[in-house]
Amino acid sequence: MRRSEKEVTQPEMIAAIFAEATVCQLAFADQPAPYLVSLNYAYHDGSLYFHSAIEGRKIDRINAAQSVAFTVVRDLGIIEGGNGCNWTTRFQSVVGHGKIVLLDHLEDKRHALDIFMRHYSENNFTFPDSVINKTAVFRLDIDEMTAKQSKIDE
Repeated sequence: MRRSEKEVTQPEMIAAIFAEATVCQLAFADQPAPYLVSLNYAYHDGSLYFHSAIEGRKIDRINAAQSVAFTVVRDLGIIEGGNGCNWTTRFQSVVGHGKIVLLDHLEDKRHALDIFMRHYSENNFTFPDSVINKTAVFRLDIDEMTAKQSKIDE
């Protein structure tokens, strides 16, 4: 990372960024340009979890090549300056890449959906088999990631 003073290396701080942010962008190789999609997610044991419809461009891209890049950003607000060049943002982010694994078994999907919902709520949920069977659930096993923060103490 070019600006080493912004780098976050402590695993507990990286986990906190994942815990506090709510949207992840996934980038897939595609033609004529990369395909970028924003999704809700959950982070658990070094992997990100997602769900979606069982068909569409995203699923087509996953089936074609499971390698993806991702970013998660925790927006902490704007810092106003005296002129336009002095405005900036406070944020924390994690950027990385890894491989997507589509979960096929009902119990694997149910477990992943439990992880997913715990990211957004402390409530317990049930997932009927009929709904799970109509839902694509996938995991991103992270190969590499870096985290940074900017203007946190201001």
